[in-house]
Amino acid sequence: QVQLEESGGGLVEAGGSLRLSCTASMGYNSVRANVLGWYRQAPGKQRELVATVTRGGSTNYADAVKGRFTISRTSAMTTSFLQMNNLKPEDTAVYYCYFARDSLVYWGQGTQVTVSS
Repeated sequence: QVQLEESGGGLVEAGGSLRLSCTASMGYNSVRANVLGWYRQAPGKQRELVATVTRGGSTNYADAVKGRFTISRTSAMTTSFLQMNNLKPEDTAVYYCYFARDSLVYWGQGTQVTVSS
């Protein structure tokens, strides 16, 4: 069972920045993903893709965050980062870390990001 530990959420004013991180582990061992990513879910809305990155380094972003958010990962594919700049109130949501390996998908517990206007 893969465990995902997220950090970096919080409250920020519009125009500010936050950096989220997510580290995967399996017991005392690290574990390598094929795809890492972030999704978010705002109140009353479905969970939606924010960004993903593959082992080969290919990235994919939701249109709403292109040019403002940057996803990166360690070369070992155990940790992902989401740098969020120029945050907007509509970015307010619970952000979930995503880890995929072979046919298995794991989710983090979620971290709250709140952007005040």
